[in-house]
Amino acid sequence: MIAKIIDYSARNRFIIFLLVFSLALWGYWALTKTPLDAIPDLSDTQVIIYTEWQGRSPDLVEDQITYPITSTLLAAPKVQFVRGFSFLGSSFIYVIFDEGTDIYWARSRVLEYLQAVKAKIPADVNPVLGPDATAVGWGFSYAVVDMSGRHDLAELRTIQD
Repeated sequence: MIAKIIDYSARNRFIIFLLVFSLALWGYWALTKTPLDAIPDLSDTQVIIYTEWQGRSPDLVEDQITYPITSTLLAAPKVQFVRGFSFLGSSFIYVIFDEGTDIYWARSRVLEYLQAVKAKIPADVNPVLGPDATAVGWGFSYAVVDMSGRHDLAELRTIQD
């Protein structure tokens, strides 16, 4: 089979040259016209709400912070899921929106609903939105480690920055 292909190619050099040239042009065109995203963001649009209430048990944080915020945010438009996690003195709530939802639109809706829930949570508690983040941020992680033991944490932070 390979011998026949080589024989045909040797006898029809012009056709093979034309074919290779056409494929090269098509490849160049495809390379320049195809939109490319080096790291596609396949994650859902999510907004993270962090609430701190120092010295309170996880049960108390769940009952007085996580549950009221979670139940209120379930009514927000385009919300798929609301996941709340309560810890000792803190609460994390992840609001996951429908695919294709603009992150800034989603953050605005969450802020609106947080204003509505202010009356349901303790007065000294202030829920804040986490940074704009997606799962793509976890694609690359590293650690600055001092194996020699000659640097303190402040110096390591300076190296990190």
